[in-house]
Amino acid sequence: MAQQPVFDQDGDQRADEAFLDDVTDAEERETAHRERGTSRPITVVGNPVLHKECKDVTEFDEGLAQLIDDMFASQRTAEGVGLAANQIGVDLKVFVYDCPDDQGVRHVGAICNPVLDELPAERRILDDSNEGCLSVPGAYASLARPDYAVVRGQDAKGEPVAIEGTGFFARCLQHETDHLYGYLYIDRLSKRDRKDALKQMAELEPRYPVVAND
Repeated sequence: MAQQPVFDQDGDQRADEAFLDDVTDAEERETAHRERGTSRPITVVGNPVLHKECKDVTEFDEGLAQLIDDMFASQRTAEGVGLAANQIGVDLKVFVYDCPDDQGVRHVGAICNPVLDELPAERRILDDSNEGCLSVPGAYASLARPDYAVVRGQDAKGEPVAIEGTGFFARCLQHETDHLYGYLYIDRLSKRDRKDALKQMAELEPRYPVVAND
């Protein structure tokens, strides 16, 4: 895919990273991943793999490529816009996404070992829209997050990349990165709101296969 240079806050080009073009041929790329993959059940809150930091991806091989394909297939089955590896029980820092931004532009991609940029104060404009999670099925809660995000990491071949998002897509990037460090969105809620979200989850049957927490 075509890539664009990344510039730092001083306007200087960063030679080691590039913005991922995750818009071009989005539908075709998502379809190809999904058709090669096998859908897996989703792990839900309480499963230990969701509550610890995942391991770094160190091998960028066919096994990783197959995992990414399976994640796209699983994401489509669950009708999600983003999915982290630990949400299908895999202890690795990788997430996939198929997410529109606030302008309706579709973004499709995968990133390994993601790290969120710390935004300067002037870029931290908070959006308190509702948020949900495939690992907390059926529950939604308002959660304030910056409406702009940059995630840096590696692509499926180990090349350094960065992804920029605004609005709903920025929320997705932050949400999925959180997963890989052991945080669910409900962990960022007040105790009262977290209790309410878990109550919502308990009252509804998941619309997709999940892993029971025995």
